[in-house]
Amino acid sequence: MDNSLILPVCYLPPISYFSVLHASQSPIQLERYEHYPKQTYRNRASIYSANGKLDLIIPVQHGSKNHTAMKDVRISYEADWQRLHWASIQTAYRSSAYFEYYEDDFAPFYQQRFDWLFDFNEAQFGLLLRLLKIEKVVGHTTDYRKDYPRATDFRQVIHPKSPPLNPLAKSSKPYYQVFASRHGFIADLSIVDLLFNHGPQSKGYL
Repeated sequence: MDNSLILPVCYLPPISYFSVLHASQSPIQLERYEHYPKQTYRNRASIYSANGKLDLIIPVQHGSKNHTAMKDVRISYEADWQRLHWASIQTAYRSSAYFEYYEDDFAPFYQQRFDWLFDFNEAQFGLLLRLLKIEKVVGHTTDYRKDYPRATDFRQVIHPKSPPLNPLAKSSKPYYQVFASRHGFIADLSIVDLLFNHGPQSKGYL
């Protein structure tokens, strides 16, 4: 496992996440046993709306927030976040070149209920690998380890409050975005921002 790339399982992960994944020749281990960290991409995705950057946050049940393994975090449905997230994605990207091409792939995630955040994120991750045509061997961690080799451990590196590091620099290269004429280029948004704007060319950007 020391040769595996250790990644958190994230909600519609940022472009930097896939840049690291695509560049690596190692198999992937998705982290199931870390304590669920707040305010990270585990339950947050950033898209480009007409008003600029918009964070979409999946609510989790209150008992899942502290010292709970990622695999045991339950999604909360007290609010209709699925309808809100899908409406926000549709509004942001309906005029992009490839949204209609991929729309039917993503819609079920905002209609079907998942109990567990890990399962929801992992299912979307599998879809994204398929749409990006990235073939990787993907497994799960079997327990929690703090001491993975630094070069392969990206659990804390890819974070909303952290600037891209050198291995992630490719995710800052400008590409066409629908609302860039209003707010300029916004780097390292969710991979769907790249996918909906550039479709099959997205893998080349990575």
